[in-house]
Amino acid sequence: MSFSTNPIGVFDSGVGGISVLRAMRAQMPNEEIIYFGDQGHVPYGPRPMEQIQSFSEGITQFLLNQNAKLIVVACNTASAAALKYLRGKFPDMPFVGMEPAIKPAAEHTATGVVGVLATPATFQGALYASVVERFGAGVELLQSTCPGLVQQIEYGDLDGMSTRKILEDALFPMLQKNIDTVVLGCTHYPFVIPLIQEIVGGKVRVIDPAPSVARQAKRLLEAQGMLNLSEAPGNIRFFTSGNMPVMQAMLPMLLGEDGPVKPVTWKNDLEVF
Repeated sequence: MSFSTNPIGVFDSGVGGISVLRAMRAQMPNEEIIYFGDQGHVPYGPRPMEQIQSFSEGITQFLLNQNAKLIVVACNTASAAALKYLRGKFPDMPFVGMEPAIKPAAEHTATGVVGVLATPATFQGALYASVVERFGAGVELLQSTCPGLVQQIEYGDLDGMSTRKILEDALFPMLQKNIDTVVLGCTHYPFVIPLIQEIVGGKVRVIDPAPSVARQAKRLLEAQGMLNLSEAPGNIRFFTSGNMPVMQAMLPMLLGEDGPVKPVTWKNDLEVF
């Protein structure tokens, strides 16, 4: 039996993973996709690791019940806290996760100073520490957690004064230390790249990890013979544990297309229905 027409499952704490979904649509337009935004629990960043693992396990089981053939953890915080845990819990399911793009930043920086924007949980996780250890030698990494930025993006405020203030507070001190690269360590943040670029100027490179994550998902599907070879555009189904009309309204702005959004409810930290 071929599983190639089964959907890809994608999840995030909110709408941030739509930045990865957007890249997947560009590279694999024929794939059926299920997107789960856990907006009832957003943001994940300040939450305990064990709780994020529970949420991620519940969402994974929900996506498996929808016959997902691959799961993309389109959330840096969930990847840091739960990716290894999920692979242990679901050994037969291929997963693609997020890791901050320290490697390309370190390879291309001329000043040797790189800014990293991510959530507290991402910075504190073993995954980030491993990436820094492997690729960050000889590079000065300046970190900021951008408090409140995820919520601003969830509200749809991509260029307002409050959003600008959060980014200026993070980026101005980095610019004073001569960064020439900014790494986005949260899937929400690509939606404010135009504002970031406006603040840092054209000489500073901003790295969006979404295209490379989409490429990795495509490579895995190709390797396992599960790429959807249909010529028809794939459908996307959206689920949210938060406010359904809010997600519905944001899709054209964030994704450039629309789709049906269905509400889901958490029975407990481990079960979605």
